[in-house]
Amino acid sequence: MKEDQHKINGKITVPEVRVVGEGIEPGVYPTPKALQIAEEAGLDLVMITEKAVPPVCRVVDYKKFLYEQKKKEKELKSKQQKVVIKEIRFGPQTDDHDYEFKKRHARSFLEEGSKLKAYVFFKGRSIIFKDQGEILLLKLAQELEDIGKVEQLPKLEGKRMIMMMAPKK
Repeated sequence: MKEDQHKINGKITVPEVRVVGEGIEPGVYPTPKALQIAEEAGLDLVMITEKAVPPVCRVVDYKKFLYEQKKKEKELKSKQQKVVIKEIRFGPQTDDHDYEFKKRHARSFLEEGSKLKAYVFFKGRSIIFKDQGEILLLKLAQELEDIGKVEQLPKLEGKRMIMMMAPKK
């Protein structure tokens, strides 16, 4: 078992502690007296804050205390937002029908809250059409500006011209 992250009962070595807990008279007690109070309640004396003067200890069931802490951490983790990036690939001479089809997908990605990475891929000599690729990406950005904002303007990286969009909050 891993090292306990809290000092409990006999492991508390400071001369006096501030005691808190449900049904316990809060106050500063010598450590042996605090241990006695916890024992009489049938619970553990758990050091919560070592840096305070005197250190703060809580009279609580240690296993239950750990369980509650794990539950809180899990809840905080679930509230964090994960960034999803969806990609859409165009060719420099994508025709209107394909463009509209991909634009619909891009719109749905932004509506669901994902970021969008739209790029034009240049094969072989098609790199001579890089201005067409840029026009295509800017047109897409303009048509989606009601639901998304451009984070990165079209930029040529090797054989790809990449543009990033994020959903508007």
